[in-house]
Amino acid sequence: MDKEVDFPVSDNTAVQTKTDVVLVGAGIMSATLGAILRQLQPDWSISVFERLDAAAAESSDPWNNAGTGHSALCELNYTPENKDGSVDIAKAINVNEQFQVSRQFWSYAIENGILTEPKEFVNPIPHVSFVHGAENVKYLRARYDALAGHPLFAGMEYTERPDEFAKRLPLMAKGRDFSDPVALNWTDGGTDVDFGALTKQFLGHIGASGGSVYFGHEVRNVSKQSDGSWTLKVVNQRTGDKKTVNAKFVFVGAGGGALHLLQKSGIAEAKGFGGFPVSGQFLRCTNPELIAQHRAKVYGKAAVGAPPMSVPHLDTRVINGQQGLLFGPYAGWSPKFLKQGKVTDLPGSVKPNNLLSMLGVGLTELGLTKYLIGELLQSPADRIETLREFVPRATAGDWELITAGQRVQVIRKKGSGGVLEFGTAVISAADGTIAGLLGASPGASTAVPAMLDVLQRCFGDRWSSWEPQLKQMVPSLGLKLSDNESLFREVWDWSNRVLELEEPAVVATAATA
Repeated sequence: MDKEVDFPVSDNTAVQTKTDVVLVGAGIMSATLGAILRQLQPDWSISVFERLDAAAAESSDPWNNAGTGHSALCELNYTPENKDGSVDIAKAINVNEQFQVSRQFWSYAIENGILTEPKEFVNPIPHVSFVHGAENVKYLRARYDALAGHPLFAGMEYTERPDEFAKRLPLMAKGRDFSDPVALNWTDGGTDVDFGALTKQFLGHIGASGGSVYFGHEVRNVSKQSDGSWTLKVVNQRTGDKKTVNAKFVFVGAGGGALHLLQKSGIAEAKGFGGFPVSGQFLRCTNPELIAQHRAKVYGKAAVGAPPMSVPHLDTRVINGQQGLLFGPYAGWSPKFLKQGKVTDLPGSVKPNNLLSMLGVGLTELGLTKYLIGELLQSPADRIETLREFVPRATAGDWELITAGQRVQVIRKKGSGGVLEFGTAVISAADGTIAGLLGASPGASTAVPAMLDVLQRCFGDRWSSWEPQLKQMVPSLGLKLSDNESLFREVWDWSNRVLELEEPAVVATAATA
């Protein structure tokens, strides 16, 4: 079996032609599902196939996503303003609930030896919403008033004071004209998550406990058999060797590549779905002195017509024990569905059953088209000018442009046309033998609840027998923490302790690393 250097996988080198479970893609979704199934059914055989030569090399890579640990503490797109000036917090509560589920499972995994060294993948970082201008300040105050009394958002602070702004965000304060009013929603209980490191730990457990993890292996086709199982055509990317694998259950967690395989499966549930790819770029800070002056994830308001995933943010990252800083994203466009995909991905995804959906979105999302064209026309100087909204004294010499991961937004059939959705969608066959994940943000942060959704949909006959063990993994399973404040406090304190989030991380900046 091909192995990634220094990556723990099973010692079983025999080619498996039959397996209970196939996970397509070695990203956070497949890794999470595999880790959960390993606990529920240790007797099941699991095979993971990844087309690249490394785990988490696409959207789960830490520099390919913002890694906020999306909990709606700072992301303003989850708290839209109503026409009457009030703020709708329903989506924020839902996203926060989902992230609490992920935190609980990670804590269980630490206590049970599935994961090790929480500081490798999760660290405490304040989450901050930032606005300027009188109307935006009014909105942020209304947002704070709506959220601050909610149990899941306890501890959120609000300030309009320039001196407090400068104390907490010195890099953003230097050179700022405070005659333009500013406001912050500040929450100390936020996190930075390195989903790449988390994915590798999960896959390491799967491999060490008897699963098979194949790198450099691409699943080219998947077809249903008369007995309900699935046959997958797999190609070794290095040697060109082809093999056939038969599986009782298939999960397609291949990021942007999931749509193609779900279409090839022929399941009715995938019909009508399309994908709209949006690429992204970030400015990464190269000046250690600047990196050391900022320790927070600060989110602003998206530009008019911009997709939710394009909300600007000045983002502290902790990767390999080292503190970094990025700003973005700057949207781009490519027909590829994966960062290392093909230019034929988009045209190849157009089928008779989704053509009207995709054409309908093309006609209704003219604002998005205009926004993307504007982003593509930006010069390097334009990007720095955008950054100066957050870092007034930013200069080009302190920042480098990096390409982030490729995101494929879901196009869903609606009436005679289609609608573009900015979220994460689970698609599963009626008989529960195959499932896949489409979409983007909040994505990785909600991997655990998304995979629990897959299990409940696809293994409904086993769900009740699994529930006692699942409730050990996720004590709040089946409950809303927003309706159970005492339970929320209990699991919050537990996960804070186990994930070592009670004390700030001791990390090196680029200057001291």
